[in-house]
Amino acid sequence: MLEREINLVVNNDNCCGCGGCALISPRVSMELANDGFLRPHMNASSVDPSVDKKEAETFKRVCPGRRLAAPAANRGPTTHPIFGSYVSVWEGSATDDSIRYAGSSGGVLTALAAWLTETRQVATVTASRPDGARPTRTVPTVVTSRDEALQAAGSRYAPVSNLAATDLAAANSVLVGKPCEVSAASQYLDAEPGTGSSSRPILLSFFCAGTPSQSATDDLVKKLGVGVEDVSDMRYRGQGWPGRFQVSTEAKTAEMSYQESWGKHLGRQVQWRCKLCVDGVGQHADIAVGDYWKADARGFPKFDDSDGNSVIIARTARGHDLLQRAVRAGVVQARPLDLDRVSGVQPLQVLRRMTLPGRLLGRLLAGKRIPLYTGYGLVRTMPKLPFQNLRAAAGTFARSTRWMGKH
Repeated sequence: MLEREINLVVNNDNCCGCGGCALISPRVSMELANDGFLRPHMNASSVDPSVDKKEAETFKRVCPGRRLAAPAANRGPTTHPIFGSYVSVWEGSATDDSIRYAGSSGGVLTALAAWLTETRQVATVTASRPDGARPTRTVPTVVTSRDEALQAAGSRYAPVSNLAATDLAAANSVLVGKPCEVSAASQYLDAEPGTGSSSRPILLSFFCAGTPSQSATDDLVKKLGVGVEDVSDMRYRGQGWPGRFQVSTEAKTAEMSYQESWGKHLGRQVQWRCKLCVDGVGQHADIAVGDYWKADARGFPKFDDSDGNSVIIARTARGHDLLQRAVRAGVVQARPLDLDRVSGVQPLQVLRRMTLPGRLLGRLLAGKRIPLYTGYGLVRTMPKLPFQNLRAAAGTFARSTRWMGKH
């Protein structure tokens, strides 16, 4: 039964590779598929039918490719139509210049990871870093010190499942993950008895525009004239804001701007589930962080090199308290911020959310199952941008049918 439920999600291109299914059953592992995305692999071991049935039922409540319910319990008292519920919103960055420089935007998540582990407030932080043996690949890592936090600093625009490597039974731990990973973690904890807010790991997330295929990274490395097997170090961002895609070998270093590497290459090869994402801003997290871009006269984000700056959304009372303690400890600097200002410098997140009903309709018309989203107000969204949603529906239908014709 579990295998059938997983296959329904994968075969309809609704899998995001979060690794939630690997938490549910020891029979599942996450492996890189031929298309360059992480997908669940079922081993051939036998299992008691009652266990199989229970795992299948849990999977249907946990998997973000199956369903996703907007968070309700223990959330902030205020709700924004794009960015969700929150307790408080801030503009800020790490106070440590080296952490701020290494991070993708303001280094806030890196600073929190370093501080929480070094002060022994938590035992571990699960994050991601380059694979030591193959730096073009991304792997989960357990952070227990500032040095390890710095090794994990910077975005990784590639498939990785931090969730599958996390022990959600450990309350004195932190998961830093994509919104889909944090959503799956939250729904998994909701499905498990006896996991109140105080006994849950701290969930930290970031604004996400989708997970590109590993093939996209490999192709970009080759475009810069470097062999994938020759890479000794690779960064997607960081070392300044927004930072540059940089790949090094023993003989040379090549790089490309963030605007070109993401906008013209990596961002065009994201998986289908990311194109249907209802939450790219970490609504299930305790704290979610995103780029707080500077804007030009038209209000469009500028990607000029600068000191990193972030929007920090404390979504729960626990997240708000954690952020305030970090500010008092001198770990993070933060100033109050109006979320409506963030809408102007995060136009992709706004447009994706407002035109999601059209894309979901296009997938349905193409004969595909779609995730069940509840509590996100999507029914109220479509009439606000009718032309854009109709265009999104037509485009999604056309791309879906073309894709199915090739596979």
